[in-house]
Amino acid sequence: MTAEKQTPRKPRADAERNRLRLMAVAKQVFADKGTSASLDEIARAAGVGIGTLYRHFATREALIGQLYENEGDQLAEAANNLSQGEPPIEALRQWLLLFADYLATKRIMADVLSLLGPNADEICAASAERLIAACGYLLDNATASGDIRRDVEPLDLLMAIAGGANLGHAPQWETGVARVIGIMIAGLIREP
Repeated sequence: MTAEKQTPRKPRADAERNRLRLMAVAKQVFADKGTSASLDEIARAAGVGIGTLYRHFATREALIGQLYENEGDQLAEAANNLSQGEPPIEALRQWLLLFADYLATKRIMADVLSLLGPNADEICAASAERLIAACGYLLDNATASGDIRRDVEPLDLLMAIAGGANLGHAPQWETGVARVIGIMIAGLIREP
C-alpha cells in the first residue's frame, strides 16, 4: 500500500478574506496602540472571533511576523507594477519613495521583531533580499534604458534611503524625503 501525496488545500474564500481583514486591522491597531494591543481587540475590530484569529495566527509573534513579511512582499511587487506603467527612471523614483515610507513605518514594529527570537533575523534577511532584488530590477531597467549610470548598486541606494527614513515622520518628513530622492536620482542620471 502506498501513501498518497496530499497537496495542501487552498483556503476557502471566506477564510482568506478573514485572514486578510485580520492583517489589515492588526496593522492599523498596532500602529495606533503599539504592538502590545489586545488580540481580542484586533479580532473584534475585524469582525471575527478570537478563535478565528488564532486559527490563522497561532501567536502574536506569528501575526507580527506575517505582517512584516506581507509588507515586504507588497513593496517588492510594487517594483513590478511600477515598471509596467512608468518610464524606468520614474518607476525607480516612485519605488524609492515607497521604500522610504516602508522603512519609517517598520520602526513601529522594531521592538516587536525582537519577540520573534531567532526567527527575526531570518524574516528580516528574507525581506531584505526581496527588496534588494526589487531595487536591482528597477535599476537594471533604468540602466538598460540609458537613463542612469552603470555603476550603481541596489544596496548602496537602499542604505542611503534608510538613513533618511530613520528621521521618522518628523514635520515635513515626506517632503524632505521626496527632495532627497530627487537629488539622488539626479546624481544617478548618466551624463551624455
